[in-house]
Amino acid sequence: MKIYILGICGTFMAGVAQLARQSGHEVSGSDMNVYPPMSTQLAAQGIQLNSGFDPSHLDHTVDCVIVGNVISRGNPLMEFILEKKIPYLSGPQWLAQTILKDRWVLAVAGTHGKTTTTSILAWMLDYVGFVPGFLVGGVPENFGVSARLGDQPYFVIEADEYDSAFFDKRSKFIHYHPQTLILNNLEYDHADIFPDLAAVKKQFQYLVRTVPGNGLIIRQAQDENISSVLEQGCWTPTVTFSMTEGNWQAKLIQPDGSEFDVYYDDQLVGKVTWSLLGLHNVQNALAALAAAHHVQAPIELAIESLSSFKNVKRRLEVKGQLKGVTLYDDFAHHPTAIATTLAGLRAKVGKQRIIVVLEFGSYTMRTGVHRDRLKEALVDADLVVCKRPEMDTWGLEKALQQLSQPAMLYNDVNSLVEGLASQAKSDDHIVVMSNSGFDGIHEKLLKAIKS
Repeated sequence: MKIYILGICGTFMAGVAQLARQSGHEVSGSDMNVYPPMSTQLAAQGIQLNSGFDPSHLDHTVDCVIVGNVISRGNPLMEFILEKKIPYLSGPQWLAQTILKDRWVLAVAGTHGKTTTTSILAWMLDYVGFVPGFLVGGVPENFGVSARLGDQPYFVIEADEYDSAFFDKRSKFIHYHPQTLILNNLEYDHADIFPDLAAVKKQFQYLVRTVPGNGLIIRQAQDENISSVLEQGCWTPTVTFSMTEGNWQAKLIQPDGSEFDVYYDDQLVGKVTWSLLGLHNVQNALAALAAAHHVQAPIELAIESLSSFKNVKRRLEVKGQLKGVTLYDDFAHHPTAIATTLAGLRAKVGKQRIIVVLEFGSYTMRTGVHRDRLKEALVDADLVVCKRPEMDTWGLEKALQQLSQPAMLYNDVNSLVEGLASQAKSDDHIVVMSNSGFDGIHEKLLKAIKS
């Protein structure tokens, strides 16, 4: 079958493309920005890429078009598809119909930690010999690719609450019908498609309704928003996890979360020593262990797998160390994720200086939805450096003045790099927090520090 994918270079759609190719289909696609590393990853699998959305890119013999949620009406290629009545469907719908329908789906949902937890779980199941399929909204270092078809029956998927397509405004995860569902946490996010927290909760309730009675829901024990969703109706057994209560618990050996004991129903089942930091990642591990246990993975081996887990690119990833300065790249772009990531780093580096470079990349952050939470989120930073967002109509400068630590605001990346590089000193930890490429800031910073 010939498949064409619109918006192919997004992390989710690139995963769909890889699964289609591994299933034996002829796959091509287009996106507005085609560039490494996603373009090279796709090209290596024999997938042809086109830049832009010219109708001439579409082979007239194509059997099906898969439409990413970045595509909207008015897109010239989409308009051509509609006019010519070429069959099309969303990425989640295609997955459900062709990849997931005969699999035991283990889905990871929640506002934070989806990508890391999905990667941990996929690695656990691989380590014990299950060879699962997976689709992750990032590139797990242990696998080097964002998606794999794997062997029957298990398929691990990052279950995103973002919408499916311009013609299907349901959350992606509604299509997946998991047998095992992880609910990591639940907060307000994606202000571009959800008007309030209640709208997000409604989608999660729809998700809960798709889990069968012989499945399992693994939920954070202390999250009140998850509790309120399940109180609306739950037809599936649940198990809980958290640091201090629930079926799965952890007791820290090292305060930075790099070493901890795991307890299941109050019984010590093993000790974890790994490279990740932060209490949030400890809980991600507990959730993954609970899911692995549900599919009868040997718990000793699942715990052992964590020592060789390499995390996902852009999750407190060290980009370089020069003149005693360590530069990190982190995907965090929500106050809770920012706070937990910085708390983990603070527990590791002690009193050494942490400099946060924050880009307001997501729609929710750009429009100031979480402006009142900035001070709380940045409490572990010694210096805060920001690039002014394009939609700064809500008063970022005033918000930064409310911080307890010094803050600097720049209009462009080049001036930010120049200003920060002149202040960086040995033992500094510079954490760039952004959900975009941020105009190549990491390479620019390393070059500026070196010179």
